[in-house]
Amino acid sequence: MATTTTPTSRFLSVTAAASPSRRRLPLLSPSLRLPLRQFRRISVSAHAAPLGAKPTVLVAEKLGEAGLELLKGFANVDCSYNLTQEELCTKISLCDALIVRSGTKVSREVFESSAGRLRVVGRAGVGIDNVDLAAATEHGCIVVNAPTANTVAAAEHGIALLAAMARNIAQADASLKVGKWLRSKYVGVSLVGKTLAVLGFGKVGSEVARRAKGLGMHVIAHDPYAAADRARAIGVDLVTFDEALSTADFISLHMPLTASTAKILNDETFAKMKKGVRIVNVARGGVIDEEALVRALDSGIVAQAALDVFTEEPPPADSKLVLHENVTVTPHLGASTAEAQEGVAVEIAEAVVGALKGELAATAVNAPMVPAEVLSELAPFVILAEKLGRLVVQLVAGGSGVKSVKVTYASARAPDDLDTRLLRAMITKGLIEPISSAFVNLVNADFIAKQRGVRITEERILLDGSPESPLEYIQVQIANVESKFASAISETGEISVEGRIKDGIPHLTKVGSFQVDVSMEGSLILCRQVDQPGMIGTVGSILGEQNINVSFMSVGRIAPRKQAVMAIGVDEEPCKESLKKIGEIPAIDEFVFLKL
Repeated sequence: MATTTTPTSRFLSVTAAASPSRRRLPLLSPSLRLPLRQFRRISVSAHAAPLGAKPTVLVAEKLGEAGLELLKGFANVDCSYNLTQEELCTKISLCDALIVRSGTKVSREVFESSAGRLRVVGRAGVGIDNVDLAAATEHGCIVVNAPTANTVAAAEHGIALLAAMARNIAQADASLKVGKWLRSKYVGVSLVGKTLAVLGFGKVGSEVARRAKGLGMHVIAHDPYAAADRARAIGVDLVTFDEALSTADFISLHMPLTASTAKILNDETFAKMKKGVRIVNVARGGVIDEEALVRALDSGIVAQAALDVFTEEPPPADSKLVLHENVTVTPHLGASTAEAQEGVAVEIAEAVVGALKGELAATAVNAPMVPAEVLSELAPFVILAEKLGRLVVQLVAGGSGVKSVKVTYASARAPDDLDTRLLRAMITKGLIEPISSAFVNLVNADFIAKQRGVRITEERILLDGSPESPLEYIQVQIANVESKFASAISETGEISVEGRIKDGIPHLTKVGSFQVDVSMEGSLILCRQVDQPGMIGTVGSILGEQNINVSFMSVGRIAPRKQAVMAIGVDEEPCKESLKKIGEIPAIDEFVFLKL
């Protein structure tokens, strides 16, 4: 009699490697391959709203009407502005998504108060320093922003401040309005021929550089993630941080506020600057030590500053920096054009709605992300990856803890041409959800794996041949565990499955050492049997008695009349009695029923 498993067992397999020549390469860390700003979309699975109910979106700060209309077409929208932290924490447990600008702090307490319902936080703008990303990730909440719609507006404001500062526009305007005519006092400086250092060469920084070039300025930039060829294409030289400080006549800041950029301009860095330098900041207030800037202004190291952002917003009424005669200030107007406000509203609304639908959500900042063009060709492999993880873990016998997982990607592409972060996240999701109560999505997959002590390693097999397809196959192995289906154990002792894409559909192509070829749809019955005539008919008859439709069958064998693995695809789940009958067939040594 065959060894059987319960109907809740699951399994999946994959394609065997072809015989081409191949060599093993260490898998490079995907995080080193592409600048983050290039990444676009990821998919996120999320808890559904109550059956038949629309999701609820809390809009905590003013949002353009076009964005609100888009949201209302999909969800219940609650516009509640100027909430205290206590009020926000009270409301959030009834909301599936939250949209904020820069004035609302989305703290760990907010995520904890949501009791798992909050799935998406949308930041209507670029900066996300007011959102606790670590807490969002731990709670499986995706955070999206709107980084493109206000790019031009912010760049234009930076240039406006640059010119206004150089020509003393604000001071001269204020003077004339109180009846003074001080032409000689407000003599400015020309921009032509001056060196502008752009610190942070992302979307806004590069747009500022383009406009400054049009004004006849020599532009240099510092950004550890910027591509030199992209900078050269618009006539900008990438330099070191110290070189940018020491050679610039004007400095324009465009970096995010992070632990490494907080107060990056301070007493020490001001001392490295050319005397009489002028500084523009339309990025984040915290990147400048404001007290140190006042000292630099008073000493003459910094001749002027033009600031749109501040460490505390609004700044105190008696702020020495704001009141300084050589400082031009605006109240965080970088994105404040009618066009940008509507654009940001639409961009963040689309991102939030997409994430709530479980679609590929744009501009996620706390999850594995893949360039849009790469995602397009990886899409079927994403499905394959999750199914491989979900099924291989179901082969683990009870009591065997999953601690060591190895994922192998076989491809003819060069190591730098294949980003596997999305695939790894989906494998992790598949591995963990069936054996735990945790809800896993692409946001928290790595965190949950680490929390549960699951170590996932990745390896690349470089194949000879055409690199048209991103992957030839994916193999998933679990080491140091016992299997419910002994035939899934490879020659090296791990539970091993492989899969590949055929005509856009995930296929199970190898289980342990046995090659099979079955579409990964519906459910599977895997049987290890003696290879002899009539086996397919015998099993098919048992299933037919229960009106179970067989969608496909495949047999992989070592040699004729020896051991074989039969894979049977079924559209419905057989009853326990039918499964028992299959297990009682004398030629069947073991079998498993697997839900795909």
